[in-house]
Amino acid sequence: MRAGGPKPRPPPPASEAPDPMAGPVRAGVRPATIVVSNPSGTRVRVPVQPIPFQIGRQAESHLVLRDNRASRNHARVVVEDGDYYLEDLKSSHGTCVNGVRVEGRKKLFDADRIEFGFPDSYTLTFSFDDDELHRILDQFSTTSMKAGPSGHLQKLRALVEVARALQNSLSTEDVLAAVVDAALSITGFDRGFLLLNRRGSLEVSVGRDRQSGALSKDSFEVPPDMLYEALLHRRELLSMTFNPASAELSNSTMHGEDLRSVVCIPLVRMRTGSSEETCLISSTSDTVGVIFLDSLQTALDLSSGNRELLQTLALEASTVLENARLLEHERTRRRLEEELGIAREIQASLLPRKLPKDGWFRAAGSSIPSHAVGGDCFDVRHATPDTWTSVVTDVSGKGVSSALLAALVQGSFLTASALATDIESNMSRINAFLYERTEGEKYATVFYCLLRGDGTLYWSNAGHVTPFVVRISGEIRALQTTGMPLGMLGEATFGVEQIQLQRGDKIVAYSDGLTEAQDASGRFFETSRLKGILRERCGASAQLLHDVLMQEVQTFTGGAVQTDDITALVIEYGP
Repeated sequence: MRAGGPKPRPPPPASEAPDPMAGPVRAGVRPATIVVSNPSGTRVRVPVQPIPFQIGRQAESHLVLRDNRASRNHARVVVEDGDYYLEDLKSSHGTCVNGVRVEGRKKLFDADRIEFGFPDSYTLTFSFDDDELHRILDQFSTTSMKAGPSGHLQKLRALVEVARALQNSLSTEDVLAAVVDAALSITGFDRGFLLLNRRGSLEVSVGRDRQSGALSKDSFEVPPDMLYEALLHRRELLSMTFNPASAELSNSTMHGEDLRSVVCIPLVRMRTGSSEETCLISSTSDTVGVIFLDSLQTALDLSSGNRELLQTLALEASTVLENARLLEHERTRRRLEEELGIAREIQASLLPRKLPKDGWFRAAGSSIPSHAVGGDCFDVRHATPDTWTSVVTDVSGKGVSSALLAALVQGSFLTASALATDIESNMSRINAFLYERTEGEKYATVFYCLLRGDGTLYWSNAGHVTPFVVRISGEIRALQTTGMPLGMLGEATFGVEQIQLQRGDKIVAYSDGLTEAQDASGRFFETSRLKGILRERCGASAQLLHDVLMQEVQTFTGGAVQTDDITALVIEYGP
């Protein structure tokens, strides 16, 4: 429940709470607006100026939140390098952008939703002003004012401005309803419908009467297929004719009469070029819908600029639809990026936070995904006082599915037995589990090893790229494959080998993304280059050898985008 105090009401305009220390938006910075929605549903547009733009409960704020749960200085909007940022001012309940709590500051994008950490209160929508709209309308008024009734033109100007201002703040249906209301205002007709092209058929999206009331979709009696046929066969891109007498209308019309006058205005797809000028796609196959107006009037006067007004309105509606489509695409992309960012953080948290740097077992490792999340992973576990186990996994494919499978494989080995005699059975058990779940469509290469305090190394290599034992003398020995990748076949055998290490020897296990890392010209890092580095640095510690290896890869690639994850784990049998 809300704390004591009056019921929240819309905040006052910025002019009621000036800040003498703040300045206007600098030249070159795109003007912005915040649409404020209070719990009662009232919406107010507030320009984001001056900067910094203060938001809070205190009366001196540029945007006053009349809610006792809000902090006195809750948040503010600042501008840096031409971009807008929202800063939370250590408020009690926090500030959220698109449902994610702001830690410090967050860059604002068009249509971002701002909330204040508690339900049933204010919701803000950040958007950029479109000064181009005012310039177009001013030009339009000077050329068309003499041609038609000024009352109609002024209504059109007001409604189009509202539609543009709200297209990124309210639902698309609300904006299109305003468009239909504007069309009814121009024509004086009784009813208006906006129908959208849904894969080759027209569906009613909005229905309005001349009193700005909503009409049910069922009140549209015209057969949509006949209207669609007329729409596709029109002679002009922005106008069409439709004879209601040929449409086999129902006898029960809106007033119980069959005679009505009809006007149809096509909606066409818009596109924005690199010059940021909006233009039409000329093909009639790119028609996105139609505005349908009807009345008991016997005729409609399309002189006096009314036809131009309606076509201009149709272009506005088309722009709104295209912007809504692009906005939804952008929101989906950003939502996916946010989800992938969370997945990446989770995956990174599954890697060991600390690796042993002292004692007879030392290790250093890292994993760099080529995408937001990857299919590589590694882990190290102190199984018994005298035994350490290690695993490096590379799951086929990329993306979230591979990352999930990699985490599953990693978890399976963390619970595996620490006995050398159980390595083969552990590998077989995980193999059967993966094959049962993926039916061979996903598999994982795995290098799994067990090192004892006496230097005995046991390993099983399930199709993984060959790890190396780097002797303190500079000798390099390959730990060859002992079985198929896990999950590729329902039944498979996995051999177990062993080797005796000397003090100072190291094991270098990695994924193929390391040796297949590419520079800008497409050359590979290659195994020969890796082995040369290992020989040259054979006396280095596990940490130093790992760091040198990763630095060499980074220098070789020169920042080129990689197509595969890069993972490396260096284990040292210390003194």
